[in-house]
Amino acid sequence: MLSRRSLLQALAMTRAMAGVMAGVMTGLLAGAPAGAAERADYSAAAFDAAQQAGRPILVEIHASWCPTCKAQTPILADIEQQPDYKNLLVVHVDFDTQKDAVTRFGARMQSTLIAFKGKQETGRSVGDTNPTSLAALVAKTI
Repeated sequence: MLSRRSLLQALAMTRAMAGVMAGVMTGLLAGAPAGAAERADYSAAAFDAAQQAGRPILVEIHASWCPTCKAQTPILADIEQQPDYKNLLVVHVDFDTQKDAVTRFGARMQSTLIAFKGKQETGRSVGDTNPTSLAALVAKTI
């Protein structure tokens, strides 16, 4: 016969597994691909290594208070989920606190997006929130 403690442990384990499976199924049903783009905060060393490796890179110069940046975020998130961009590295640069990076990329304002194919800059946009043109910019990374 099961003790009350064993029964409660089994019930807790069952509930935990149900939660995990629900999360997995939600992702599968929503069509979330396994190979979405990688996001990282800017570091010069990581950016340089990605360029040396020839990776597709999108630099996102962002400010938390910027309404245009906030409008770009869900559009870019949708684009990044596409299987074509599984090797894409999206590098987040904080406009207010990472002035060295802002200067390095020659950005004059937040909401600047810069596409790279390895070491080669392939495109740039400032203040764009059009899904079609943002998708075209990201496509220039591959």
